[in-house]
Amino acid sequence: MAPEETIEVVLKKHTDDLMAMPGIVGTAEGLCGETPCIKIYVAVLTDELARKIPEQIGGHPVDIEVTGEFRALPEK
Repeated sequence: MAPEETIEVVLKKHTDDLMAMPGIVGTAEGLCGETPCIKIYVAVLTDELARKIPEQIGGHPVDIEVTGEFRALPEK
């Protein structure tokens, strides 16, 4: 069964709640193989955080990627 809403719409609805979870540093649309999915970027993947992140959101698969902290580059 296909999701009712696009990944873009689902991300707009859920990103604030996801970003409020300690350890999550970003979200994005991405590909899991050839399937569109929701990417969730984490600084460090703990067992506790892994249990809190659902396998699907709004019918779209979720992929967790460990990236470390994101930091803005200094202006030149």
